[in-house]
Amino acid sequence: MTGDDLDLERVARIHVAAPKAGLIVDANEGWTVAQYLEHAPRLAALGVEMIEQPLPASDDAGLAGIERLIPVCADESCHDAAGLGALAGKYDMINIKLDKTGGLTEALRLREAALAAGFGVMVGCMIGTSLAMAPAMLVAQGVEVVDLDGPLLLARDRDPGLDYDGSIIAPPSAKLWG
Repeated sequence: MTGDDLDLERVARIHVAAPKAGLIVDANEGWTVAQYLEHAPRLAALGVEMIEQPLPASDDAGLAGIERLIPVCADESCHDAAGLGALAGKYDMINIKLDKTGGLTEALRLREAALAAGFGVMVGCMIGTSLAMAPAMLVAQGVEVVDLDGPLLLARDRDPGLDYDGSIIAPPSAKLWG
């Protein structure tokens, strides 16, 4: 969401155009607690299934103890398994990105620790080529939400890259990473 007064109208239009689609809203650390409390019920009525990082990572304590009508997902607040305990009570889900964890080994460790602690898991990405997304697909096995569209946002991906068919990503071929 951009943070302007038209955000809810945009979500409403998307909901009307695709009423069966599951919607995720990424506030990108742009809200206050008051804005979260104002927006969440309205977004729930529009079919939003998750709100990602509504408050700044440096000031997310306000999420503790408030009613969450929609699961709230930590993105910028979540980096590795060592920091997972600080998210309890504030977040329902975490977004694992290999760029934030430092690599595949820590991303896998974070996924297992999060699941064991009762968090939902999303696997996301920064902008990157198919080679950056291929190991994230291993982390994404069995998680609730996968957002590995980084190569689709590039003017040119590596060849060969991942094969995308709508919202489906085929497993990486041996030609991509050996």
